Amino acid sequence: MTVAPVRRRAVPVRAALVAAVVLALVLVRVLVAEPVRLDGDSMAPVLRSGDVVLVSRIGQPRVGQLLLLRDPTDGSPVVKRLVAVGGQTVEIRDAYLYVDGVRVDEPYVDHSRIDGVYFGPSRVPDGSLFVLGDSRDGSIDSRVFGPVRQDAVTGRVVLRLWPPVR
Repeated sequence: MTVAPVRRRAVPVRAALVAAVVLALVLVRVLVAEPVRLDGDSMAPVLRSGDVVLVSRIGQPRVGQLLLLRDPTDGSPVVKRLVAVGGQTVEIRDAYLYVDGVRVDEPYVDHSRIDGVYFGPSRVPDGSLFVLGDSRDGSIDSRVFGPVRQDAVTGRVVLRLWPPVR
């Protein structure tokens, strides 16, 4: 008895290439970075509702960086600025931020719009982060929902993609 060889259909090179590119893009988006459209103006004037930012999932957050995190009240994604880490004390006096008693230079905050705002002093628990919106007069942030756990951070904003820098 003779057996005829089974003919294999070659996968077209184009289809394999497209599949590899799609897989690579999915992996990059899940593991490395992803574009996110913002909803809300709590980071104005730096970022506004409708802006699209690139969020990196690599690296540890540092004070001053913009972070993408899950809002502790409803789990929705929000962008806030990291202003203090566990062990530090945060206070806002007449709209100016003080960390461990030292006034923080914040050129991205329009202090003329938030005169008369006070908060704290409050110590940030170990393993937690204190985040604020740049538009302090209308931001729901750690002053409202308290310090956030470090595992609530899903990434760091590394670039505004759209619109181009104003």
